[in-house]
Amino acid sequence: MKLEAGWVPVALSESIEAGTSAGAVVDGSEIVVWRDNSGKAHVWEDRCPHRGMRMSFGFVRGDHIACLYHGWQYDTAGQCRYIPAHPALEVPQTIKVPTYASEEKYGIVWATAAGDTSLPEIDGVTEMTPVRSLYIDRSADDVAAALRERGATDLGLLQVGDDRLLVALQSISQNKAALHIVIAGAPAVHAGAKQKHYAVWAERLRFDLEQKAEVA
Repeated sequence: MKLEAGWVPVALSESIEAGTSAGAVVDGSEIVVWRDNSGKAHVWEDRCPHRGMRMSFGFVRGDHIACLYHGWQYDTAGQCRYIPAHPALEVPQTIKVPTYASEEKYGIVWATAAGDTSLPEIDGVTEMTPVRSLYIDRSADDVAAALRERGATDLGLLQVGDDRLLVALQSISQNKAALHIVIAGAPAVHAGAKQKHYAVWAERLRFDLEQKAEVA
């Protein structure tokens, strides 16, 4: 799914620590996922308006993120607030990084450019235990079809043994996708052995999908 079409999972919440950033790709569009020091996650286009440097290469300082190339600093709304080479300059309002709406839910950072759409609710789930993000050399359509064959719902809920997983699908490119996998339930119950178990389960899933592609 494209960002313009609805909510897209872009990272596990636990993988983006406060004061850090990471690059990602959604259907060919490069984005940066970063978390300010207050703990709020942000999702932007991964490009500084000055010279096009990736913002994901930059560094977070409080509630600003700075471009690695020339240190231009942007606030949480994407507006440039400080240019080191011209410290007294009142920065024009036109210097701004395109941003996406973002929300954290079910242990995952989601983003969209679709406006007032709402994330779907998962009944009875209040806590999630992260497993891992899995990157697969298959199209998102192929991965979605394989998950449906295993009983996954349109929301990505999948019953595996006695546990319910959320396997949130992100399209990266024509032949690459990601799954952000969490266990529905509290870490106090599922952390440790079950996380390791489902990390291995995920590796088997990737192997099966990629081997199937090679045979085809």
